Amino acid sequence: MAASMAGGRLFIVATPIGNLGDVTLRALEVLRSVPLVAAEDTRHSRRLLAPHGITTHLVSFHARNATGRLPELLAHLRGGADLALITDAGTPTVSDPGDDLVRAWAAEGGTVVPIPGASAVLAAVVGSGIAGPRWSFEGFLPRSGRQRKERLARIAADERATVVYEAPGRVAATLADLAAACGADRPGAVCRELTKLHESIVRGSLADLAELARSGEIPARGEFALVVGAGWGSGSTPADNSVAAEAAARVDVERLVASGVARGDAARRVAALTGINRRKLYGLAAD
Repeated sequence: MAASMAGGRLFIVATPIGNLGDVTLRALEVLRSVPLVAAEDTRHSRRLLAPHGITTHLVSFHARNATGRLPELLAHLRGGADLALITDAGTPTVSDPGDDLVRAWAAEGGTVVPIPGASAVLAAVVGSGIAGPRWSFEGFLPRSGRQRKERLARIAADERATVVYEAPGRVAATLADLAAACGADRPGAVCRELTKLHESIVRGSLADLAELARSGEIPARGEFALVVGAGWGSGSTPADNSVAAEAAARVDVERLVASGVARGDAARRVAALTGINRRKLYGLAAD
């Protein structure tokens, strides 16, 4: 690959978030052709590259060594050589290392080339079935204190859906906090181990999901993306929207029943999509 006149090109390369078959042909071409790859964990990255016969030199670049490694990588680019940046999973700089390098090279007028691919955020959005066309991404929430409360309050007030990343040991607590801030009946989805062998997506109200996580029915293992359904919006109140949501849910249940689905199963399906309590929904539909 020819370098640009302003120096080398910095390729931001997305890698699989679990299933190694999700690597793109373009990503493999770039990783094979550049003289150097900056990787979050070189051992992990070699397991991705080796099956494709890619032997490009790797150097580690992660949160702990970024300050010391950054000048070296910038010098490489200034010398006219291309560089690819990868992380252990997904796209660099999206809740992963790489921001400082991209920002510094762009500030010098260098060429930055995104190579898109697998994304846990997008997989959670489309798999949840509750996000809709407008949503925001919060990444990892602050662990405690005022900043956490403020972020939770912003999510609660946002009329869009929200995607949050969380560590397995904190999922139950975060779901409980989301239920308290956003409302127990607000719909949500817990996306675990996306694209991997034990992938699962559990949908329901935030309160129900918090209880499932607390009880261990949602295992506290693996990678998690939490989706909070759309909020009430600025022009209406929770009570207004609750009535409208229940009326729409009643129609959905009756439509399923008319198609031959048992009423209990219909209520269960609609509850999973809307977050409305299944027993309450069954009662609404049966009135």
